[in-house]
Amino acid sequence: MKLKFLGAAGEVTGSCLLVEADGVRFLVDCGMFQGGRDAGPKNRRAYAREIGPIDFVLLTHAHIDHCGLLPRFAWPRHGAGLPAIYCTKPTADLVPVMLADSAFVQSRGAKRSARRRERPVETPLYGVDDVKRLATRLNAVPFGVEFRPHPKVAVRLHSAGHIVGAAFAEVRLTDGGRRRTLVASGDLGEDSALLVRDRSKPPAADVLVVESTYGDRNHRSLEDTEAELVEVLHDVLQQRRGNVIVPAFALGRTQEFVVLLYRLAKAGRIHVPLVFVDSPLAQQAADVTFAHLDALDEEAAEFHRAARERKLPFTLRYTESVDDSMFLNSIRSGALIIAASGMCDAGRVRHHLRHNLPRRECAVLFTGFQAARSLGRRIVDGARNVPMFGDSVPVNASVHTLGGLSAHAGQDSLMEWLRAVPRKPRAVFVNHGEPLAAHTLSARVARELKWSPTIAEAETDYEV
Repeated sequence: MKLKFLGAAGEVTGSCLLVEADGVRFLVDCGMFQGGRDAGPKNRRAYAREIGPIDFVLLTHAHIDHCGLLPRFAWPRHGAGLPAIYCTKPTADLVPVMLADSAFVQSRGAKRSARRRERPVETPLYGVDDVKRLATRLNAVPFGVEFRPHPKVAVRLHSAGHIVGAAFAEVRLTDGGRRRTLVASGDLGEDSALLVRDRSKPPAADVLVVESTYGDRNHRSLEDTEAELVEVLHDVLQQRRGNVIVPAFALGRTQEFVVLLYRLAKAGRIHVPLVFVDSPLAQQAADVTFAHLDALDEEAAEFHRAARERKLPFTLRYTESVDDSMFLNSIRSGALIIAASGMCDAGRVRHHLRHNLPRRECAVLFTGFQAARSLGRRIVDGARNVPMFGDSVPVNASVHTLGGLSAHAGQDSLMEWLRAVPRKPRAVFVNHGEPLAAHTLSARVARELKWSPTIAEAETDYEV
């Protein structure tokens, strides 16, 4: 069996694993690179790259860093047919929404590039027609049910507890006349997530690939996270009379954060007059998410019922038009504004940051991972000024990071999942983590489990 990491090696975006065994070639994920100025060139190289015939693609979930380059398969290349893409039903419903938004963002960026007469003009990788064609290749499969994407391969997708529909893949195949099992974790969530049902235990594996986004640290407990959120909201909204800006990923984090607000408001622990979700994509993601109640935690389902019956303990409004979004910048106090993108590199949140970052009475509340070189990472790391829209914007607002809300498992939780593997794998690869996180997790795995993990390196062929 040969493995090659085409992304998410030494970093946390661009997930794409190429697997070859007994004449079968397939991918696990095909994601975009995100964060920093080098993401664009990396995506162009990845999109244009010739990787040879692919028999099928296994997609773990619908985040753009895992599915964002799938439209490369919208058209046959070099006489090869279009590969089928297998994923869970929630993921199959979410992918067209996420990719259509990605196409729109790229188109808008190209127009802006042309308007500024930049050279070279930033042309989109794909458009809406490509997304529509790609969507016809999506095949939805239930959690835990074996299916055969190829006569020589059997697959089960198990709950990863990350976002709705997220899975890790158990792949059984023939390799040199032997039956081998590959388990690829995708993105793992905490064992008791707020929004989705708990993750499944891993099966036995000959080859195991595990993510390491937070391989070097743990998250705060949910109790401590709730206490910090209560304190921040009271201080900013009631005492300082400012606004709270929450950069959040449109899929997963936004829905989870609103469910947390519901939980705290229902208990009388917070008073939030106005909650705005300023992201058309987040509203579409919410519609799909709450259409799959069987995949959600009980409290998330309760929130959905209360919202549908207009019995929420706060006012929740989704903004759609640009005018509605711009109006939010006229609100001087009392508003909690959730907006994409989660790393602040694009989207409506940048406008809200420009209007609120200079104000000492306001706060910015981060709820997820900030990739190296992203605008969000600069703010979290304590920058006094950040470049936005051609200006240098002072960071006077208070900055907070809610460590207990990550959709990714912390180090202890990753170790708990790994300890549940029934027997020692023949080979273990640590990927999807910045170098410190990947090496820290690898060292702990070697020390405590007596395994010999390999830190995945990009563009390297591994034969196992």
